[in-house]
Amino acid sequence: MLVRDAMSTVVLTIGPAHTLRQAAGLMAARGVGAAVVLDHDTCGLGILTERDILVSIGSGQDPDLETAGAHTTTDVVFAAPEWTLEEAAGAMAHGGFRHLIVLDGDGPVGVVSVRDIIGCWVPARQARAEAALAG
Repeated sequence: MLVRDAMSTVVLTIGPAHTLRQAAGLMAARGVGAAVVLDHDTCGLGILTERDILVSIGSGQDPDLETAGAHTTTDVVFAAPEWTLEEAAGAMAHGGFRHLIVLDGDGPVGVVSVRDIIGCWVPARQARAEAALAG
């Protein structure tokens, strides 16, 4: 199975000037755990995750004053839609993160998370187990 089969095509894109509260509200409204942060000044892509927001608030920072840009991971590993789920999971395990921005051409076309991958693997594993029992 490929990343394109598992990824969420709901890509929330925000700017670095969004506050963490605004980012969290947009993420909650879209039901996503990460936002792509697009900085038009640097032409850079980064990612802001639930964990980034949690760490900031947990350390006592004000989500109305802290910006997405200050908490964005810019050293991002990108996935291609043609990657296998094993390749994506390996990149996540190696890098210690739970989301990959999926790029096709010049821009993001999706985000794949550990949850997305597990959601594909569990039904496939159950189907193989049921087939083995029946066969």
